[in-house]
Amino acid sequence: QVQLVESGGGLVQTGGSLRLSCAASGSVFSITAVSWYRQGPGKQRELVARITSDGGILYTDSVKGRFTISRNSAKNTVYLQMNRLKPEDTATYYCNAISVISAYSRDSWGQGTQVTVSS
Repeated sequence: QVQLVESGGGLVQTGGSLRLSCAASGSVFSITAVSWYRQGPGKQRELVARITSDGGILYTDSVKGRFTISRNSAKNTVYLQMNRLKPEDTATYYCNAISVISAYSRDSWGQGTQVTVSS
């Protein structure tokens, strides 16, 4: 089983920056991908960025060129650097990990961290 703890959210003005962290523990060896999702007020949860165990990275179109996902394997931590933030980036951000053990895939979620961008 994988446990995830997010941190780094907060209140920032338009154009500002924040860095979110997702620290993993437990069966980290089984993780195949870590993603950041977000859910804004009255909106569905959406994928923001993903990094796979072999280094593959993808972003949703609305954050390309502004957000960067990265990892520190030694610390079992994935980061989301968010620059040039916009009010529409306001959401609760969740870390997700997909782990595979014995061909069984499992989703793990963190508790979420709030990001608020003021105009």
